[in-house]
Order: sequence, then structure tokens, then C-alpha cells
Amino acid sequence: MKILLSNDDGYFAPGLNILAEHIAKIADITVVAPERNRSGASNSLTLDRPLSVKKASNGFFYVNGTPTDCVHIALTGLMDTMPDMVISGINDGANMGDDTIYSGTVAAAMEGYLLGIPSIAVSMSQHNSTHFETAARVAVELIQHYQKTGFSSPTLLNVNVPDIPYEALQGRTVTRLGKRHKAEPVVQLKTPRNETVYWVGAAGQPNDGGLGTDFHAIANQQVSISPIQVDLTCHAQLNDIKQWLSS
Repeated sequence: MKILLSNDDGYFAPGLNILAEHIAKIADITVVAPERNRSGASNSLTLDRPLSVKKASNGFFYVNGTPTDCVHIALTGLMDTMPDMVISGINDGANMGDDTIYSGTVAAAMEGYLLGIPSIAVSMSQHNSTHFETAARVAVELIQHYQKTGFSSPTLLNVNVPDIPYEALQGRTVTRLGKRHKAEPVVQLKTPRNETVYWVGAAGQPNDGGLGTDFHAIANQQVSISPIQVDLTCHAQLNDIKQWLSS
């Protein structure tokens, strides 16, 4: 297999390096990642300036742009042949519930999916993780399972892995995205020049985290695997809005 790896933490991130080390044992990998941390970049593309691609000493390519830029450039100009799969990660922190809207990790995988390639986003369950190898082993297992059976339809998976030793995992489960409470307020600070600056507040705690959600799986030390999609249409409201406009 040929696999494209990317992330949003930057080409130097330990999660990406550990992932590459594991996947290189079973596949031909190409790594194209941002030159710096671009967490929260979502699906943004850089359209106001040209982008440069450079090669690090370890063979990774890095781009002065977003995670989506990295995958887009790789698939539409940098790689000679299209890969069989795109994998983004391993993110240092969870991408569950509403997080997926903002996540650069998920966005990198989504770009592969939009360009017709099966894609997987892989994240740890918390920041400052110590068990990236657990997630790397999970990713390898998913790749090997795909090699055996493939997918029945175009697929984008959002995978979150508990930050625990591999042997402590309580299995893996297919989940839906949960939801969080409203985010915490911004943190307002004063600079030495007496200028007011703002830090975006922390994400809210789970509001919808019951059985069947990604939050519930992680709380029970299970790998959460959520199939996600790009269609933002609220199909349930189509008739309601038609009636609203005609009233």
C-alpha cells in the first residue's frame, strides 16, 4: 500500500513521527505536514500567497500552510501516484464531538476523502499524551483490516484512542459524535504595553456523552471509531424552510 500521512501539530510532532515509524513497516509512506503547529485550522486553504514545500532530514515534507494545504498539495501535484489511503495524526489531544468542526487533524483526513481516497483521522484522548504507540498500533490494525476487506463505500473515519497502554484497551467500538456544552468564555489579559488580548476559552465539557458516543467510549477506555461525512445540509429542515418561505 501507499499511504499519505499528515497532521496539524507540525512535521516535528512526536505523534506523527511514531505513526510514521509504525506504518512504514507495512506500507510505503509519504509524509507531508505543516511546518508548525496549526491546531484549530479546520478546513482552511491558503489562497492569498504561494506555498513552499521543503524536505526535512528525515524525509518528511513540510509546508508553510494548513493541514488541508498539505494534503491538497500532496494529492494534486507533489505525489507521482495517488495513495491508497490518507491518515492524519496522531493528534496530541482529542477530536470528539464538536471538536471535529475546528480540527485540523480531521480536516487533513477530510481533504483526502474529498479527493476520493479512504481517510482516517487519529487522535489521542487528551493533551500531553504519553501513549502515542497505542494509537499507532490501532492505526496499523485498521490499515491491515482495510487491506483484507476494504470499505463498501467512500469512507472517512474519526478515531480517538485512550491515552493508556495498548494492553489496557477495552476494545474498540463504532460511535457517533457526542456534543459539548458551550465553550468557556475567552480569557482576557493585559500585555506589558497595556493592550488587551484574548485567549480562546477551553472547550466545554460533554453535554451529550451517553452510550454510543465517542465520549462514552473514551471514558470506558475503548477506541472510538466514528464514520463522519461532509454534507452539511440539514435534510430534516428542507420541507420546513420551503414552507417558511411560502408562508
